[in-house]
Amino acid sequence: MHPTLDVLCAVGFAAVHVFAGRLDFLQVVPRSRWLSAAGGVSVAYVFVHIFPEITHHHVQLTRGPEATSALLATLTEHAVFLAALAGFVAFYGLEQFVRQSGSGRDDSSTAPTGVFWVHVGSFAAYNALVGYLLLHRETAGVASLLLYAVAMGVHFVVTDSGMRDHHRETYDRIGRWVLAAAVLAGVGAGFLVGVPETVLSLLFAFLAGGIVLNVIKEELPEERESRFGTFAAGVVGYATVLLLV
Repeated sequence: MHPTLDVLCAVGFAAVHVFAGRLDFLQVVPRSRWLSAAGGVSVAYVFVHIFPEITHHHVQLTRGPEATSALLATLTEHAVFLAALAGFVAFYGLEQFVRQSGSGRDDSSTAPTGVFWVHVGSFAAYNALVGYLLLHRETAGVASLLLYAVAMGVHFVVTDSGMRDHHRETYDRIGRWVLAAAVLAGVGAGFLVGVPETVLSLLFAFLAGGIVLNVIKEELPEERESRFGTFAAGVVGYATVLLLV
C-alpha cells in the first residue's frame, strides 16, 4: 500500500463529483468528445486489466476443496463471471427503475425524492466500492494504482454527467456531495477492514460489470449523439497503455 498516494487519489475522485458540474463543455449535444473518450478509457480498463486479473483468480478459486453438490460446483466454477453479470444486471435494473419513474432526461428539473435517494444511494455504494478497491487492488504497485486512478477518475466524470442529467439541481445541491463522501468512506473502510482474496475477486468482477453498463448506457441513447470515434480512440489508447505498462 502507498497511503499518501491512495489518499490523494481518493481526494481526486471526490473532487471529480464536486467540481465536474462546472465543466460546461461536457453538458452538450452532440455528446462531448471528452465524455466519449472517458467512457472508452473505462471500458478498456475493464476488458484489458480487470477481466484478465479476475480470470487468474477464478482459476485459483476453482482449485479449492471440491464442492459438496453439483449446484455448488457450478456456482463456484462460474463465481467471478456471475459476479460480473450481477453488477451489469443490477445497474441495468437501477437505470430502468429511474427512467420508468419519470426522472429521465426530459424537462423535469428534479427526480421524485424516493427515486433520487435510491439512485444516489446505489451509486454511493458503487463509489464506496471503488474507494475500497483503491487500497485492495488485484495488482499491487504504484503503476497499478495510477492506472486504476485514471480509469476510475474519468469513469466518475461519466457517471457524474449521467446523474446530473437525471436529477438536475437536486444532484448539484445534495447528490454530488453524497457521492464524494462515499468514495472517501470507502477508502476509510479499506484502511480498517480487509477481506479474503477470493472475495476481492468477486468485488472486482461486480465492479467490472457495473462499469460496462454505466458506460454503455451513457453512450448508446440516440438523443446523446455519442462520438464513436473518440470512444474508440479512448479504448485503443488506454488499452495500449495497459498492455505496455
